[in-house]
Amino acid sequence: MTRLPVLRPAEAGDVPLLADIAFTAWESGILPLMRERSGQREAERSRLAEAARQSFDRIVVATIGGSPVGWVSRARQRPYIPFLFVAPHVQGRGIGGELLSRMESILELRGADRVHLETPADNVRAVRFYERQGYRILALRPDGPHRHEPLMSVHLEKTLHPFRGRVTDGP
Repeated sequence: MTRLPVLRPAEAGDVPLLADIAFTAWESGILPLMRERSGQREAERSRLAEAARQSFDRIVVATIGGSPVGWVSRARQRPYIPFLFVAPHVQGRGIGGELLSRMESILELRGADRVHLETPADNVRAVRFYERQGYRILALRPDGPHRHEPLMSVHLEKTLHPFRGRVTDGP
């Protein structure tokens, strides 16, 4: 029997586990699309750990049995989702969709009428996942610190439906 994930806000103590989830997901899903360079794994591990540390107050964590198995974050100032990671051993169980839906709801409550994100173009599984979640492709452009590399990024957008009415506690 597959257990459903419990979603909750991230806590500072989650950061090392979130960094590990991000790195293992990157290592299994994105690294194979690239030409590996010396020191790249260590640099990416450090970058992802810093991203989790800097944004834990804007992260939603998925847990199974109390253990984190995935996370999603939002940007501070705009409706943008820079990170969505699910541990490879639990991918394909709907956890990514749950996390994405929750973050979209948070953005809607903050008044956003659309959300943006990006993923490597060669990561066909991720592009198709986002399209199934209602995102549409806006642009394709070079990505990464070495623009001469062939890695391209797909920029996607989804229309949201923020609540614009009044919220009251009584009749």
